[in-house]
Amino acid sequence: MDIIKFPSAESVNKAVSADEPLLAVISFDGKTAVVSQIDEAVEYHILLMKSGFKDTDIDKFFRIVLDKSGADWTFVCPPDYKNISYKDKRIEAFYKDGFAVISDFLYSVGYLVGINIPKRYRRHFDIMSDDNSSL
Repeated sequence: MDIIKFPSAESVNKAVSADEPLLAVISFDGKTAVVSQIDEAVEYHILLMKSGFKDTDIDKFFRIVLDKSGADWTFVCPPDYKNISYKDKRIEAFYKDGFAVISDFLYSVGYLVGINIPKRYRRHFDIMSDDNSSL
């Protein structure tokens, strides 16, 4: 995995040492990640732009905020994820893929922490729960 530390490795390493919150985007294929101290990047699309990507590429990346207490996943599944037409199957694939890719990233940067999906992003799980309730 190619990990880009924005604006520099030194600034990100300093933020890690101080346990400051970090903002990270990790490509869906797990090949590229960009990480920055949260105040430097402010928002995910800004982090992408500042690091040389198009801000419109936001739907090609998993998005997390992390520190030594854990990683919060901004769980937003794009409507065209892997061209899966059924929403429940698309969300299931996004969930499985995200945990694998995000876990790999966290391990690569030395964070052995849990991945949390904040309540405000859990509305997608209602769809999966409704589908499974008839089983």
